[in-house]
Amino acid sequence: MIKNMGSTDRIIRLVIAAIAAYLYFGENLEAPWGTVALVVGGIMLLTSLINFCPLYRIFGISTCKVS
Repeated sequence: MIKNMGSTDRIIRLVIAAIAAYLYFGENLEAPWGTVALVVGGIMLLTSLINFCPLYRIFGISTCKVS
């Protein structure tokens, strides 16, 4: 996999994942929205850790700076 996410994109995704986890584990959302928030947060966390977003590849987007 070729990296297609820049550092700003990764930070935003990590913040979204943290907010989703807070909403789920803090029981601030009722079912099924809490589960949806947890799944979205998990996807955001995973993509930020591997520096790759499959949707970016499909649409030909890259936020990674070319060196």
